[in-house]
Amino acid sequence: MEETYLYDPSLLIKLDFHRSPAKFKPFISAANPGEPWMKVRPLKDTDYDRGFLQLLSQLTHVGNVNRTQFLTRFSQMKASGDYFVTVIEDTRKNEIIGAASLVIERKFIHNCSVRGRLEDVVVNDTYRGKQLGKLIVVTVSLLAEELGCYKMSLDCKDKLIKFYESLGYVLIPGNSNSMTIRYDEGPTLKRNATSAGTSNSGTVGDSCQTNTQFYNFFSPFCY
Repeated sequence: MEETYLYDPSLLIKLDFHRSPAKFKPFISAANPGEPWMKVRPLKDTDYDRGFLQLLSQLTHVGNVNRTQFLTRFSQMKASGDYFVTVIEDTRKNEIIGAASLVIERKFIHNCSVRGRLEDVVVNDTYRGKQLGKLIVVTVSLLAEELGCYKMSLDCKDKLIKFYESLGYVLIPGNSNSMTIRYDEGPTLKRNATSAGTSNSGTVGDSCQTNTQFYNFFSPFCY
């Protein structure tokens, strides 16, 4: 059966991992992920059968998404041209073991530029110790730069701040508020605001900001 990529896989070959401040020991990249049975690539329309949704369920609630729903959403994302869901596959098992999404926002500001959002980062917890968290985040971060984004943003939990700082992301002093309106928790809108301020113990509040703005990204892994 013919398979369709969400975006052009040749974009990943162009990425220069030496441009990232991330320290890989040993050095790995999207083109050479460290094991011959690993492959970093765009999401495919056939990844429904490779456990992609099951992997996402390690991150958050996915729901009962059937094949038709998956293919419909895949087609919508591909048609928009603004979604770059990237995965790591264990080709021995024909299974998706890592994923991250780059979402492009088109702006009027900055000369009608585009900015990126990093979302839905997850690595199968049985593959810890292989630098896959770094690998998938650096891949989509470099991809955002390759696509001409003027900045890349994410939202993370306290325990992951140092991890993202090691990959080049920074907290913006004085602009560290994460605010959300949830529409999926009942009929009453729930407004939540958390402020990321540094305490005397050196810890930071519930949100981690990179490059000015926050987005709803929560990841269970920590590398």
